[in-house]
Formats: sequence, C-alpha cells, structure tokens
Amino acid sequence: MKRILYLKFLAGYLIFGILGFILVSTVTSQALQNRVEALDAHTLYTECTEIAAHYASDYYKGTMELSELQSHLETISHYMNTQIKVIDVSGRIIIDSANSSLSGEDAVIEGFNISDFGSKYYMIGSFYNTFSEKQLTVFAPITPGYRVRGYVLIHKPLSDISAYSYELLDIVYITLLLLFLLAFILLLLFSLFIYRPIRRMASVADAYIDGDFSQKINIHTQDELGHLAAAFDYMANELNTLEDDQRKFVSNVSHDFRSPLTSIKGYVEAILDGTIPYEMQDKYLNIILFETERLNKLTSSILELNKFGSHGKAILYMKHFDINYIIRMTALAFEGRCSEKHMSIELILSGQNLYVTADMAKIQQVIYNLTDNAIKFSHPDSSITIETTEKNDKVFVSVKDSGIGIPSDSLKKVWERFYKTDLSRGKDKRGTGLGLAIVKEIIQAHDENINVISTEGVGTEFIFTLSLSKEQFSAT
Repeated sequence: MKRILYLKFLAGYLIFGILGFILVSTVTSQALQNRVEALDAHTLYTECTEIAAHYASDYYKGTMELSELQSHLETISHYMNTQIKVIDVSGRIIIDSANSSLSGEDAVIEGFNISDFGSKYYMIGSFYNTFSEKQLTVFAPITPGYRVRGYVLIHKPLSDISAYSYELLDIVYITLLLLFLLAFILLLLFSLFIYRPIRRMASVADAYIDGDFSQKINIHTQDELGHLAAAFDYMANELNTLEDDQRKFVSNVSHDFRSPLTSIKGYVEAILDGTIPYEMQDKYLNIILFETERLNKLTSSILELNKFGSHGKAILYMKHFDINYIIRMTALAFEGRCSEKHMSIELILSGQNLYVTADMAKIQQVIYNLTDNAIKFSHPDSSITIETTEKNDKVFVSVKDSGIGIPSDSLKKVWERFYKTDLSRGKDKRGTGLGLAIVKEIIQAHDENINVISTEGVGTEFIFTLSLSKEQFSAT
C-alpha cells in the first residue's frame, strides 16, 4: 500500500515551511524595514525640532555663540550616532557636527531645495550626493521671530537602521523556526493518532477485499475514528457470518425443495411407466398435489422474507385500526380447524375496541401465523388463549397454547429460517420453518418486540407489542 496520504501531508508541511520563509524574507522584511525607518524618522524629527526650537533659535537670536552651538550638536550627534547640520535657507552649511571647520561660502549643499522633502519631514538617499551611502535625513525649520532663518538637518546612515531591522527580522526567523518545529510535532502527532489508525483501517479493508474477515482494527478511542473502527469491526463480523448464513440458507432451501421434488418425480415416473396401477393413481396424484402445495407455500414464504432487509426493515403501510377486531376476525377463520381437533379459542380482549398504529395486513399475518402454530402443536380438546392488554402507551398481544411446548435449548433458534424442533417435525408436515421468521421480521420492522415463553409438555406463549393509537376510529 502506498503512503500517499502521508506524503501529501509531508509535502504540505514542506510547502508551509518554504512559503513561510519566502513570506518572511520578502513581505515581512520589507514591512519591518519600512516600520523601523518610520519610527527612527519620527524619533529624529522630535529631536530635530527640539534643536531647532532651542539651540539653533538661540544662536540666531544672538544669545548663544557658534562654538557653544557646535559643542551641543557634537554631543547630541555622538549620543544619537547621527550627523547634525545647521544650514540657511540657501543651503549654506553653518554648522556640521562631524566637521567643526566646515563653514563659509564654500560649504554649500548644491541643489538644495526644501520642497524636495514634499509633504514628509524626512527623505532617504545620498542627500544631494553629499554622502557615499544612503542616509535617513530629517529636517526642522529654524523660526525665531516666526521667520524661517534656516534648517536643522539630522542624518542617520540607512545601514544602521537596516542592521536594527535585521536584528528584529532574526527574531521573526527564530519564531518561524519554532513554528516550523511545532508544525513538525503536530505532524508526528497526526501520524501517530490519525494516520496510523487510517492506515490500519486501509490494511484491514484490503484483507476484507481478499476475503479475510478475521482481521480486527482494535481502535477503541471515543472519537470519530473509534466509531469508524467499531463500524468496520461490526461489518467484518457480519460479513464473516454471511457466507455461513448463505451456505446454511442454500442447504436448507435445497433440503426442503429436494424432498417434495423427489416425491413428485418418483410418483410421476411410477404413474408413467405403469408401476402404479390406474386404480391407485388418484391417491398418488393427491400426494403430488400436497407436495406441490407445500412447494408453493415454501416459495411464497421465501418471497415474503425477501421483502425484509437484514435488520427487519420493510415498506410499511401504517394506519390506525382496531386490533381486537382483527383478532376476532382471525379467530373466526380457524373455526373449521378447531372443530376438527375439538379445540376452542378463548379471547380475553381489553375493552370492546383497542386501536393501534401499525401495518394492518402484516399484523394480521402475525396473528394468523401464531394462531396457526398454536393449533398445530396443541393437543385435541384443549384451548388457545389470545389476550390483549394496555400498558405505558403499548398494547401487548399474547397467543398462548397448552401444547407440546418448545425445548429450552431451542427457544432462541425458533426465529431462525427453516428451523424446526425435533418435537414439531412429526406434527408439522406442511410447515416450511419460515413462519416464525416472518413473524419476527414483521415485528422488528415496526420497531417493536416479540418474546416467547415455553415449557416442554406444558405449552407456549408468544407475546408481542404494538404502539397504542392516540386517535379513535370505529371498526369498519
């Protein structure tokens, strides 16, 4: 199995790192440089306005000597690691903190024009080619007596500003590296807690494809992966038993079809070749008819079961109806058989009418099958009791006989398709072993319950529930 998913996440991790580095080295670097320049410019401008408002103005007012101003500027420039100039409006340098001898008419900044600063109070460049490297230059006007007499200029090498921004950028790179390492830890955790379980499920799924349903995922976390793993294990268990169920089903169907078909074939051949004399043919034709009816009943039962899914779900036509009325009508249908066996059906019904919500036709089939079973396995001169009771918005329907009963080891198997107890085989010549399976499928399709209580040699009672209807209808 290829580790494509893991490689995708690894590739995503590497792309995240590369794009993060590119983003920091370009956008973040430039934004940080611009921000540091703006902050330095603001700081220098504040200092520049202070110098212009006090020291330089005092010089122009005549209250401070040039040498004293020079001394102050040198001290400030040394402290701020900058170069400070005082120039007049024409660009002539009056004082330069870096060169005390520079003054006079020859010390002029060629091309100086204060309007070149535009709306800003600073500019970046060589400042009219007076520096060999780029400088951040800020200015402030000197305005003694509210008249511009000159300007204070402060120059700071752009390399110093860039060095500081690089130091900040190094912190950003270290943070990015830590984030990269954190992402790597998250990738390892993903590999341990997410990818490995998914890979395990994929491996087990491959085993299922090859027909090996014994593999288990064994992930027991209380999250979506744990739920998915439990669903996989449940599915594997269901699929593991499906083949046995199919083999058992085919075996049972084959057995139940083979017996009547063998009888039919044998009797037909005997009639055709004259082994059975003409005067006895009616007897054996009746046997053939009996076996044919049994095959027809078996086929109908299988088709009925086929309407239900593996979890007892089928299309139901839900309606409100009187369950007592259905029980009375079903009991009347068995009057003939009860008379033949000298049996009686006793009805103990809750009230005159008892309305439930269910598929009326299918519930009638349940009552019919249970009553038919009760008559089939009851002794002559006995009685069958059908009872309804109400409890907690439920109706309990009971069909009870006093017949041969069901052995305790067979109670859980009576719902299986084609299953017949050894006690019932002698009495159930026409049965297919599908009646109770159909009954349970119908009750489960209604999301209701059915139980059986039986004692061998005493009798059997089947009890199932239905939802009590809140609406009242009259029987029609």
